[in-house]
Amino acid sequence: MSTDTLRNHGPVVSVPAKPSAESHGGRGARQAGELVPPSRPARAEASAERRNPVPLVVAAVVVLALAGLGVRQWMFGRAHVSTDNAQIEGDVIPVLPRVSGFVAQVAVKENQHVRAGETLLVLDDRDLAARLAQADADLAAAETSVHSSGRDGLAVAQLAAARAAVAEAEAAAWKAHVDLDRLRPIADVVSRQDLDAAEAAARQTDARVEAAREQVHAATAAVASASARVASASAARDQAALQLSYTKLVAPIAGVVSRKDVEVGQLVQIGQPLMSVVPLDDVWVVANLKETEVEHVRVGERVAIRVDSYPGRTFAGTVESLSPASGARFSLLPPDNATGNFTKVVQRIPVRIRISGAQDPQRVLRPGMSVTAVITTA
Repeated sequence: MSTDTLRNHGPVVSVPAKPSAESHGGRGARQAGELVPPSRPARAEASAERRNPVPLVVAAVVVLALAGLGVRQWMFGRAHVSTDNAQIEGDVIPVLPRVSGFVAQVAVKENQHVRAGETLLVLDDRDLAARLAQADADLAAAETSVHSSGRDGLAVAQLAAARAAVAEAEAAAWKAHVDLDRLRPIADVVSRQDLDAAEAAARQTDARVEAAREQVHAATAAVASASARVASASAARDQAALQLSYTKLVAPIAGVVSRKDVEVGQLVQIGQPLMSVVPLDDVWVVANLKETEVEHVRVGERVAIRVDSYPGRTFAGTVESLSPASGARFSLLPPDNATGNFTKVVQRIPVRIRISGAQDPQRVLRPGMSVTAVITTA
């Protein structure tokens, strides 16, 4: 029957064909020459026996290591406070002229190390030198009124003369009064004219005594005035000498010259910034801790300082002081939370840290460097 006829009459029933002798011969040959593959349960058992336990061990070790690291970090955080909002600070001392003038000499260069008292620059001092000479002359003239070359000056001499005149007048007055006392008992014998003359002479000598005493007072005042003029001239001379000394600007402290902004021939004014001196031997760290981290920070606690410029190197320090207010309170425009638009922001409290030991010449700490500070609080 054809295929179309079978399709029309219903489903086709497949009848398995009997294995031929050839097929039986082939299966027997395959069984004799080849291994028969095992069944599926047998393969699963063999695979389970061959499974490697190393990944499980590695995973367990990693989990334990992460757990130990977490515990260690938790314990470290309980006893330490750290921040990278910190930097090295130091003094920056400006060099300012106290007198105006033209620059005659600049003795240093940018980034040069200088010692305390070393000359930095010199101004033209000819005008101030002339003023000092004039002040010396005025002082010498004033001193001649008091003393000169080991002798008394004019004012002192006049005082001595006035005192001598007082003694002379008193002697003349004494004689006049004695003569008057001698004539009064014999007034009947002597003429009235002689008695009146004696009385007039006594009054005249008394007036001379008073005049001489007034001269003494005037001479004493003249001596005091001369002494005041000497003191004034001496002060003017010292001021002129001080002004002359200001023409030489010296380093106020040992350090490094920075921001030099002056050249020879330049006219500088009083208070004009010319350069700065930075003492590298005296630096410290300011760490801005969050206000929630300063509860257990105390003065004297140990600090580990890691500087970004020197990776792998840790510097030791101690907490020196805590700021009395947050950093925002010292800003140019402090925030005011009373406006109604309140947004709570965690504030920063500056903590000053003193670096232990001297500077390392190979790793110099300079103001402005970024650091990470770790404070041991327990």
